[in-house]
Amino acid sequence: MNVLSPDINMLPVMNDTTQDPLEKIPLQLLSKPLGPYSPAVRSGNLLYLSGQIGINPETMILEEGMSAQAHRAFQNMAAVMKAYGGTATNIRLIKLILYLTDMESFSLINEIMAHYIGEPYPARSTIGVQALPQRALVEIEAIAELTP
Repeated sequence: MNVLSPDINMLPVMNDTTQDPLEKIPLQLLSKPLGPYSPAVRSGNLLYLSGQIGINPETMILEEGMSAQAHRAFQNMAAVMKAYGGTATNIRLIKLILYLTDMESFSLINEIMAHYIGEPYPARSTIGVQALPQRALVEIEAIAELTP
């Protein structure tokens, strides 16, 4: 992971129609978005994370297999939260949405999730889908709260 520096390139995620300006996210900490969207948007203490797939941010290559992709997706999600100053002690996951191309992987995903997320667990939905971007097998979307 790259170290945050003062001259880091920033992706604006400001919506001019809001009274509360949305922050910017440091791009060098994250994999490049695959489309015209922000990796996350922060409004107040809430952080809305776009779906993360198992792409290695250094190579932009999708990891092989469900397990490796799920681990990488959780790591990518953590990198987005860290880019906003999130740490193990100041961030609380409120909601996760998992998209799986194979619902037979449900138990595996539960095991992997437990490796990264402890109790109290966030609310969660798991949705079976036919396909995901870049032929990914799993995508993870989240809402988190940053606490002082």
